[in-house]
Amino acid sequence: MSKTKYQNFSLFDGHEAKLQPNASFVVDNATGRLVADTGDADHTVDLSGKYVMPGLINAHTHMMMNPQTNKLTYLSEAEVTYTALNNLKELLHAGVTSIRDCGCAFDVDIKLARLRAEGAKFPSPQIIASGRPMSITGGHGDFTEGWSGNTTWGHLTDSPDEMRKAVRHAFKYGAKNIKLMATGGVMSATDQVDDTELSLDEIKTAVAEAHSKHMTVAAHAEGADGIHLAILGGVDSVEHGSFIRDEDIQLMAEKGIYLTPTLIAGYTIPTYGKGKLPQYMIDKGAASLKIYFKRIAAAIRGGVKISFGTDAGTPFNGFKDTPVELQLLTQVGATNYQALFAASRNSAKLLHIDQDYGSLETGKFADFLVLDADPTADVKAVQQTDKGVYQHGVKVN
Repeated sequence: MSKTKYQNFSLFDGHEAKLQPNASFVVDNATGRLVADTGDADHTVDLSGKYVMPGLINAHTHMMMNPQTNKLTYLSEAEVTYTALNNLKELLHAGVTSIRDCGCAFDVDIKLARLRAEGAKFPSPQIIASGRPMSITGGHGDFTEGWSGNTTWGHLTDSPDEMRKAVRHAFKYGAKNIKLMATGGVMSATDQVDDTELSLDEIKTAVAEAHSKHMTVAAHAEGADGIHLAILGGVDSVEHGSFIRDEDIQLMAEKGIYLTPTLIAGYTIPTYGKGKLPQYMIDKGAASLKIYFKRIAAAIRGGVKISFGTDAGTPFNGFKDTPVELQLLTQVGATNYQALFAASRNSAKLLHIDQDYGSLETGKFADFLVLDADPTADVKAVQQTDKGVYQHGVKVN
């Protein structure tokens, strides 16, 4: 059994809120897992002066989207797949070693995840796939897709029975997460961000079906009423949470529901979109930005469990920019450790992959980053463009 020992670095292991000096660990090269140091390593890598931390887990991406062209409709499956492969490579090079994709046309995320599991080789983080999201007719997910407009981005679910069938289809295809469009959103022309879309019964049906099949449920929820319904419905995570009320902050904390803030997505549209995006996007994004950041700050103060995601793929929100979300989390009140835990152990627990990922401990996969500066002192250290990225113990960047 071939082993490699990495030594002489400072370690944030994703498990404890401390930096360990003069650290080392051993990787079994055959399995890509961390193993006990028995003193018989075949190779030694000296990382003197470097800082090591777990690979980032981005729990909210849209691999199908191009954040520069911002093309959303009449996409072919070939175009979605081509875009996704490029974006996955960019994520990996940015230090993201696992993702949950939160809505992909033609179920391309499920198909690529299956190919990886079957041994196909292409640069990519591990993929936790959702497939097509669940939306009401005319809601945040009812985008026309296919060259001939023969399908929609999301499943259109206008009753509990339609929701149940759509979730079962996602299960059949291989989804590990169900994405619900509980409210309107910035990027949909037919609604407002505070529109309540899915009903409580529809959300409860989705949660019951998903949880009975070992899937998680993530709810796109920006408006306060829709956030409340998502919480009552028992979702595993609220995505965005732009207008969350104090009473729902308390309820989320009590129930242990995660919040994925995606702060970077909040400012890119109003900041960079003028003259390049439809005016409705600019107007909706600008109107919600200040209160959005304030409410996320309140949620962090209120003890809500924070997961890490960026909504990568939305306009001007590049996949390479994932580490900037760490900086934004600290700017709204998270400590450096809270931000780093969001991107490691918290997101691993949310995605139900914490037995293998999210911290650098014996028995888990060796997904890690090698940095020049200390991320526990300043999370901007993770923005280093030439950082070392290792996946299952293999250097991929």
